[in-house]
Amino acid sequence: MPNEPPNPADRPNRIPWPPILLAAAVLGALALQAWLPISWPGLEDGPARAIGVCIGLAGLLLVAWAVSTLLSHDTTFMPDQPVTHLVTSGPYAWRRNPIYLGEILMLFGAAELTKNFWFVILAIAFALLITVLQIVPEERHLEARFGDAWRDYAARTKRWI
Repeated sequence: MPNEPPNPADRPNRIPWPPILLAAAVLGALALQAWLPISWPGLEDGPARAIGVCIGLAGLLLVAWAVSTLLSHDTTFMPDQPVTHLVTSGPYAWRRNPIYLGEILMLFGAAELTKNFWFVILAIAFALLITVLQIVPEERHLEARFGDAWRDYAARTKRWI
């Protein structure tokens, strides 16, 4: 029937929100800084830059580790595709959403490197939007596909921090 709601077991989402929202956050931060600059509240020195690089690299490495873990379990990392396995190892043993957490760290690293405070603001907006638009539907999908195994995993593993 055309008016039936989508079955969450079929796929987590019809729209691949994470890359769209990440691109919007990056482009938005750059455009907003040009249009309405906000002064950087931090220091502009070598140690601060090194911290920014470390935060950004930690995010990038976390994303790479999470994607590699998903691929090693023969399941997708595409946010709009159905998963085939419940992955609870690697970074998923520590957090339920390491890719999105890594992307936020990358945005925070970009903030320090570019001295663009809009990256901080839009990283927070990204976290809120990704939770509502992607994580909640993704968790419904995982629960519909894996039932008690998902509920047990979700009970022992934090979503964010």
